[in-house]
Amino acid sequence: MSSAIVLGATGITGREMVKELAAHPSQWKTIHALSRSKKEDFGSPSVQQHHIDLLNSAQDMAKDLSSIKGLDQVEHVFFCAWLQMPTEKENADVNGAMLQNFLDALEITRAVSKLKRIVLVTGCKQYGVHLGQAKNPMLESDPWLRDESKWPPNFYYRQQDILTAFCGEGSKHPEISWTVTYPNDVIGYAAGNFMNLSTDVGIYAAVNKELGQDLEFPGSEIFYTKFDSFTSSKLHAQFCVWAVQEPKTANQAYNVSNGDVQSWQDLWPRVAKHFGMKVKADQFASPGPKDLANLVQLTEKAPQPITMIAKEIGLEGAVPPSELKQRISLVKWSQTEEVKQAWNRLAEREGLQKDSLEKATWAFTDFILGRNYDVVISMSKAREAGWTGYIDTWKSLSDTFGELEAAAILPKTH
Repeated sequence: MSSAIVLGATGITGREMVKELAAHPSQWKTIHALSRSKKEDFGSPSVQQHHIDLLNSAQDMAKDLSSIKGLDQVEHVFFCAWLQMPTEKENADVNGAMLQNFLDALEITRAVSKLKRIVLVTGCKQYGVHLGQAKNPMLESDPWLRDESKWPPNFYYRQQDILTAFCGEGSKHPEISWTVTYPNDVIGYAAGNFMNLSTDVGIYAAVNKELGQDLEFPGSEIFYTKFDSFTSSKLHAQFCVWAVQEPKTANQAYNVSNGDVQSWQDLWPRVAKHFGMKVKADQFASPGPKDLANLVQLTEKAPQPITMIAKEIGLEGAVPPSELKQRISLVKWSQTEEVKQAWNRLAEREGLQKDSLEKATWAFTDFILGRNYDVVISMSKAREAGWTGYIDTWKSLSDTFGELEAAAILPKTH
């Protein structure tokens, strides 16, 4: 039986990682769930929760780690932690230091003695999807946007550079292997974590129902019929646990998505039906309220990622500019008095967490729904390695709505 450490154990991906490991007690003897936030009841005797602050120095982290009984027996590490910073430079500096200091702390405490695999969870920012149109489908072999004279620093690159210098072939610890995952637009739930597409969409729907309105898509009319790849946090956890036990996945990076490709033209009517609503029939007949609209030209900040290979693939000068367009900016919408009052009435009547409206990461969902380009990631590499996991994206979203309802973040619909 194996033992594991999960960093960021109370986040959306980390929480499911702990739960997935704990669901197989015959394979996983002890799961050390590490985070700096409050503890969660995982309901399993094999889960031991510990405090760690990844912003600390390696020496201070080593002190926290040294209190963990059986640390020298740990064989697998799942690094799911990250911290959002104001700029990409700060993202690279802070998140890179968090990983580096933690790895150094493992050495200080001699916890590397039995380590076999380290899994690093990153995302499709790897392909520059936050900067504009990338090549579709995105492949793990696609070139990295390392030229910082054109593109901002990417903290996933820094983390992967740190990891591959620490373990894997030609590294400091060649006996330890690594695996990196690239999930996208993750669907899941974690208590107190509001950087969550499901929470935002659910609150938006619930408030519109309270106001007696049809459900109008707040994002880009173009993106409504574009394609996106989503990742269930549960399926992602299953992939990671499978990967650490599969020799073929050693020292490799993998896209991880649900296995289908979706669009909001299919999902949005289902969201409306879930909340007992209907989609506004002519939602794109008008541009939307001027005071709530928003438009950002992404190409003013950096070249689109696809420009790196546009000449090679015959698309030079043929890719339209990438933009973020919100017909109804959720950042602006959430700050209107009408919405605040409707949410307060709803929260009071249904016994919901009143601060959910202000804590929700509306800018994050504005970005996801406002793009004017497809985001499709290939699962071919994972399939070739033997991965067969799949979940229907609507099922993962509706199941998460159910969890949010049980947690009194969304009103009960059934």
